[in-house]
Amino acid sequence: MMNPKWEQRFLQTCNELATWSSCLSRQVGAILVKDKRIISTGYNGPPMKYPHCGDERKTCPRQLMGYKSGEGIEHCPALHAEENCILNAAYMGIATKDSTLYMNCGIPCAPCLKKIINAGIGRIVCTSREYYDEMSASLLEHSKLPVATYG
Repeated sequence: MMNPKWEQRFLQTCNELATWSSCLSRQVGAILVKDKRIISTGYNGPPMKYPHCGDERKTCPRQLMGYKSGEGIEHCPALHAEENCILNAAYMGIATKDSTLYMNCGIPCAPCLKKIINAGIGRIVCTSREYYDEMSASLLEHSKLPVATYG
């Protein structure tokens, strides 16, 4: 278990990263940490070279279709912060095994949790115990992936 001061510092870093997101619906930041060192960062946003909703387009495709936040995710071009964090580590050739994922949100959604588990991430730290979906609870239960909450 890490010192709570460090946990808070890493979550503050997630809050700062979240401000880099141009998503018109939600801003989330994520970092991967190993041995008190940040090894990767991510925030919710589209793939490289794809226009950001808040920058060039000034509109969200899901909002145009009438979806509320959290709905119609299949119509969103963005990746979640935790996905971008894992993919950034892969892009740079950085191993994620036994690292800790910090996020300034609740428990990740099932698609992201599947990636987190298979990336070998050893622990998750979130700001709430709120589940995005029911499958997330089942995935966490079976994977035995420890989750801590601060915030």
